[in-house]
Amino acid sequence: MADTQEKKAAQKAEMRHLIRIASTEIKGELPVKLALTQIKGVGDALAKAVIHVLKLDGEQQFGLLSEAEVARIEACVMDPVGHGFPAHLINCRKDPIGGKDTHQIGTDLDIQHKNLLDRMKKIKSYKGMRHAHGLKVRGQRTKSTGRKGKTLGVSRTKIKSKS
Repeated sequence: MADTQEKKAAQKAEMRHLIRIASTEIKGELPVKLALTQIKGVGDALAKAVIHVLKLDGEQQFGLLSEAEVARIEACVMDPVGHGFPAHLINCRKDPIGGKDTHQIGTDLDIQHKNLLDRMKKIKSYKGMRHAHGLKVRGQRTKSTGRKGKTLGVSRTKIKSKS
């Protein structure tokens, strides 16, 4: 019993509480499979695939990983296409400009999404015009749902006094 307490104390001493990976700060207390999903552009499926390819324990705390393991994870997340991940795990398939499969993370994902919307607005496609006017894009009903913006309310006419 004393050995297990000593091991826990040793692990606690060597654990890092905040790890920076792919321009994101992640808490070291989180398990690896959950910590990877904290990176914008990495979902559950990609996190599970990274853990499987790199043969890591998904339940281990992220702060207990070595610098080399964190570097391997970062390289894998930054370029999943180069590491042989299937196309369905990539978030930017068949890019309209380059035609290649790429994976964007962090602010690159935001910039790429904004550029795609701006392109649709510029060429005045149906989806682009719906985005520009702030309407639903994918065929949803608009009569009763999705109402937003300033409400007009009901205007009442002044009641004339009986004088």
